[in-house]
Amino acid sequence: MKDFLADDSLAIRVEGIGKDYRLGVINRHTFRDELRYQILKLAGKDPSAEMGKIGGRRLEKSGIFHALSDVSFDIRKGETVGLIGRNGAGKSTMLKILARITSPSAGRVLMRGKVGALLEVGTGFNPELTGRENIYLNGSVLGMSTAEIDKRFDEIVEFSEVGDFLDTPVKRYSSGMYVRLAFSVASSLDSDILLLDEVLAVGDAAFRKKSLARMKEITSSGRTILFVSHSMGNIRTICSRCLWFDGGRIRMDGPTSEVLAAYNPD
Repeated sequence: MKDFLADDSLAIRVEGIGKDYRLGVINRHTFRDELRYQILKLAGKDPSAEMGKIGGRRLEKSGIFHALSDVSFDIRKGETVGLIGRNGAGKSTMLKILARITSPSAGRVLMRGKVGALLEVGTGFNPELTGRENIYLNGSVLGMSTAEIDKRFDEIVEFSEVGDFLDTPVKRYSSGMYVRLAFSVASSLDSDILLLDEVLAVGDAAFRKKSLARMKEITSSGRTILFVSHSMGNIRTICSRCLWFDGGRIRMDGPTSEVLAAYNPD
């Protein structure tokens, strides 16, 4: 704690983070599942571990899934860091811990400044409310005051390109409209740390390009970004550093070009 408090250049410190989930029993609703279960049992293997793999990893006999294991890293103010890895590697779980959506099973996280997060499309939106109403609702969820939202309202609407549908319930929005509005609100938040999970996976090419430009503006203003994406092009464009998650651990941490070359040599 003293080292973190003494080093004002640090925005985030993650120390020995672990996250475990206890999974339910394996369903055997089909003849095929029941047959496989019995064959594994006769072979002396644990059916729950063999039939309950997640992200290519076996479960323990107790049904415990280690989403993260002993993860540690520091992020400095103003860094834009990409989190890469296959599905189930632990990237999104790490962001949820940083956003305080879920608590770690072990370790601790230290952060300096206000945190804004956009982890799922439309998080904080009420489908029955209009786009206008959801701007205020979502802004409040992200920690903005009414005065702050009023000040940024026109900018949010203009950037989202949903002005013609502003007074339409968002349940009638397409997924692209959802993410445009959600990203516009989140990126307008005056946060010191911004956590983004696959927010550019939805939407047309023009909006993705505009969003990338907005994220570059955010980093140039000195704010810190952690960005989860399966698009190596976006990671390469935005991030100066990468954390490669593999099996719930960090396999590699370094400059984006070096990590991407190791992760995907082709």
